[in-house]
Amino acid sequence: MKTIIVPTDFSPAALNAAYYAADMAKAIDAGILLLHVFYVLVSYTEVPPIIDESVMRENVELKMDELKQQLEHTYGDTLNISAEIKMGGLLNQLESLCNEVQPYAVVMGSQGASATNYRFFGSQSVQAMKQLKWPVITVTRGAKFSDVKKIGLACDFENVIESTPVDEIKKLVGDFNAELHILNSKKDEEPDPEKVFESGLMSEMLAPLPHEYHFITTQNTDEGIIDFIEKNTIDLLIVMPRRHNLLDKLIHRSHTKQLVLHSHVPVMSLHE
Repeated sequence: MKTIIVPTDFSPAALNAAYYAADMAKAIDAGILLLHVFYVLVSYTEVPPIIDESVMRENVELKMDELKQQLEHTYGDTLNISAEIKMGGLLNQLESLCNEVQPYAVVMGSQGASATNYRFFGSQSVQAMKQLKWPVITVTRGAKFSDVKKIGLACDFENVIESTPVDEIKKLVGDFNAELHILNSKKDEEPDPEKVFESGLMSEMLAPLPHEYHFITTQNTDEGIIDFIEKNTIDLLIVMPRRHNLLDKLIHRSHTKQLVLHSHVPVMSLHE
């Protein structure tokens, strides 16, 4: 059975991500694996830590049981739900679990709890998108899962043969029976022969999968993509973090849109 890993810090955004993952899992006949990672500060003085490991573990076990029961109450026997609690660094433990489970995807909230020891999300979810080789989907508090009918792919049309995870894209589109919209944003309307050539290669690679190109002309290329997905009811946006700087710009605090942190459109990272 396919598995979706759902890291959680028990915050409202993480809870929403768990429900998003659960609904997605039902749509593709998968199960979900809840993961919480906690850490204990090491004291280098004679003063013992305020909270020891056993107390912290007991607290998070109670929270995990509550979350699992809440999901089981909603989904009953229609969804396989399991849970794990680990100690250490979130990204290291998440990567280790992914190596073991080989998940369909990792679904994370893009914002976490504040001012507590459960503060794992925000920058951590973005780092997971950049570092993990598995698909990572970030979900904001306002995002709700519905049928994924339109998938957007932000593409810079540079070395598409080496940089495009074609098999993963085809599988994703096929699993949801969705439309694929390939988005490229630029500042001028003049055709770029190299991008036209690369788009032709992309079409050959994606065949026979139906897809549609959208060349967006705007002075702010990143906002052009954001505006397009909002106006055209794109259900999921794919970015390729290692080759596309869009992700960094979308989450930069000075950016007016901050897609990953605030948009209702979930963002998925796929690596070549």
